[in-house]
Amino acid sequence: MSELFKVDPAWAASAHCNRERYLEMYRRSIDDPDGFWAEMADRITWFKKPTKIKNTSYHGNVSIKWYEDGELNVCYNCIDRHLPHRANQVAIIWEGDDPAIDKKITYRELYDRVCRLANVLKSMGVKKGDRVTIYLPMIPEAAYAMLACARTIEGFSREEASWWLGMVLHRKRPRRVLAALRLLASDEG
Repeated sequence: MSELFKVDPAWAASAHCNRERYLEMYRRSIDDPDGFWAEMADRITWFKKPTKIKNTSYHGNVSIKWYEDGELNVCYNCIDRHLPHRANQVAIIWEGDDPAIDKKITYRELYDRVCRLANVLKSMGVKKGDRVTIYLPMIPEAAYAMLACARTIEGFSREEASWWLGMVLHRKRPRRVLAALRLLASDEG
């Protein structure tokens, strides 16, 4: 894989960041990390803008916290804020195990599907603070489920997501489990 492909000049001209800008941003992130990351925080929508940008301790009980007093909704940042200008643009490109099977989901379609699932969760009594375990293959519905949880219960925990499903079900006692099941049927006699 030593073949080098040149970037088309038209693509390079429309890039959000060229080499010079990248090096400038990198230098600033090293020289003034709090200022740099405070500026980067402005790229997303906050319900409560953070005042504590970085809080780290690498001694003893290691602790790394970013934007710890800020409040946001991941679902809003992933979908809602894009609707006014990008509703008909593709938000997710999904390709199945067979490359001939794919889906292109626009921001509007994503919003509709996530809202539907969020309303299903609400109708089942799921509310802020509840645990919902998601056990789905890598299909668009997995993204809908995660975003619906972010919208409904205002987030999910990386720690809980990293547990083996059996441990989560046994120890954490989730209120609901979202799962995909395949029914196999045969007409062979």
